[in-house]
Amino acid sequence: MRNYHISKHNSFYAIGLSYKKADAEVRGKFSLDVPSIDHIMVKAQDLGIDGLLAISTCNRTELYGFAQHPYQLIKLLCEETQGTVEEFQEVAYVYKNHDAISHMFKVGTGLDSQILGDFEIISQIKQGFYRSKKHEMANPFLERLCNQVIQASKRIKNETELSSGATSVAFASVKYILDNVTDISNKNILLFGTGKIGRNTCENLIKHSNNSHITLINRTREKAEAIAGKFKLTVKDYGDLQTEIRKTDILVVATGAQLPTISKNLIYAKKPLLILDLSVPKNVSDDVLELENVSLVHLDQLSQITDETLVQRKKDVPKAQIIIDEVKKDFLKWLETRKFAPVINALKQKLTVMKAEEIDFHSKKLSDFNQDQAEIISERIIQKITKQFANHLKRSEVDTEDSLELIQKVFQLEINSK
Repeated sequence: MRNYHISKHNSFYAIGLSYKKADAEVRGKFSLDVPSIDHIMVKAQDLGIDGLLAISTCNRTELYGFAQHPYQLIKLLCEETQGTVEEFQEVAYVYKNHDAISHMFKVGTGLDSQILGDFEIISQIKQGFYRSKKHEMANPFLERLCNQVIQASKRIKNETELSSGATSVAFASVKYILDNVTDISNKNILLFGTGKIGRNTCENLIKHSNNSHITLINRTREKAEAIAGKFKLTVKDYGDLQTEIRKTDILVVATGAQLPTISKNLIYAKKPLLILDLSVPKNVSDDVLELENVSLVHLDQLSQITDETLVQRKKDVPKAQIIIDEVKKDFLKWLETRKFAPVINALKQKLTVMKAEEIDFHSKKLSDFNQDQAEIISERIIQKITKQFANHLKRSEVDTEDSLELIQKVFQLEINSK
């Protein structure tokens, strides 16, 4: 495999863990909030890492960046989270150069999502890139890569059925409620946490359950009121949480806290209570299961729900792959050109200096010397020579690094590394 890296000393790595090998508890240890991502960016800058992107969702935590060794990125992640290097190594993956690029395309287009075709991840990539840019850690490579992944994701949404139908974590939770709770339209539902998953769950609940007995609680009341107003739902204060849990039949927890927000001591269950925890790290403590009437379902169990929608989606994976391959090919072509552009430019400058010296010499030596014609002819020769070299470097069977080194030696070129 050929190397796709910008500098001789650094390679491009993707390091991370996902739902595939790490359960919610382990993923929770490595999850990153915005301040943690900002800390990682600052530390990376001090270490001289050129280009870094961090993403953290309920399904995965990943760092994409340039380093001499992937351990530099692993250490950054472990120092900023609750997880240890040993725990990380048990469940982690590390991809390098071309494989790291391919991995980001797969993740960003929903092919690696816990529920196939769930495109929530693309907003995380956009947000991650925004944070990288803010800390001046978004180099042209990362910018181009993120843009191409976003482009592939848009094309897959528009040209395939990969995201058709309502299948997402939010929908899976509602499907679970519909399949397991009788007389749903008369049950009391309490939604605690109104982030993206909470909002989507709320919309799906209203659409599919024909239930208006939904109460919202959020630490910031205004956020809950903004959603409640749209659907004419009840909003209660955070201080009323314990009272409202007493009244409810179904509690959906979708908070973004780093520690459990719901535990046994908050619950007084005289009737059956179903709790759905849609958070990573887990926001419902396992001790609730010690209570007789309580049943608890976590996101990872919900994600195993499959239906006809997913069967339909799987059929469109090959179509999605073709789109990814097309967009990725464009990116790699750009990357190759970017790699040898400084050498070709330096070669052009060198030949232009030679041309100027020769024209100056002959204009003094020959009385009938036509400088304009000489300029046109020699300029065309320079274009043809540089084009030959560029075409040579673009050929897939050519070892680009060796060729670039040889061109620099032969023409004694000085390349500005920046």
